[in-house]
Amino acid sequence: MMTGVNTETLIGVWQRLLADPRKSWVLFEHGTCVVLTAPEGELAEQATDLLKKFGPVHAGSPAGDFGVIDPQDVEGWVVTGHHNDVLTYVGPDEPRDQSQIAVGLLGRSKRHRDGTELHVVHVEDKRGSAQPV
Repeated sequence: MMTGVNTETLIGVWQRLLADPRKSWVLFEHGTCVVLTAPEGELAEQATDLLKKFGPVHAGSPAGDFGVIDPQDVEGWVVTGHHNDVLTYVGPDEPRDQSQIAVGLLGRSKRHRDGTELHVVHVEDKRGSAQPV
């Protein structure tokens, strides 16, 4: 059983990482966040459709690719995948091995779980809060 970061902590991390007041996003149980650049309708449904398509890992395809970002203002890492708006958080005490490859593989496996279980834990709807340009 993988130990994860608790939901409250995850929400706080993503609120710091995605500080743009115009960005709506949806958080899934294992730390994967789907940023909705064109939010419409039911956000959880929109994010779930995106994650269903871009979350599961298929080795040897672009779905197996990942990158690791080490953000300045948050401890831990953000693991990217083959869709720019699907990001997975890996906490600083989650991987025993803190090499980029180990962190990336852990983040990818968490994204895979989120992409197959599709359990939404938080919706950050910023559609009403953006200042008109």
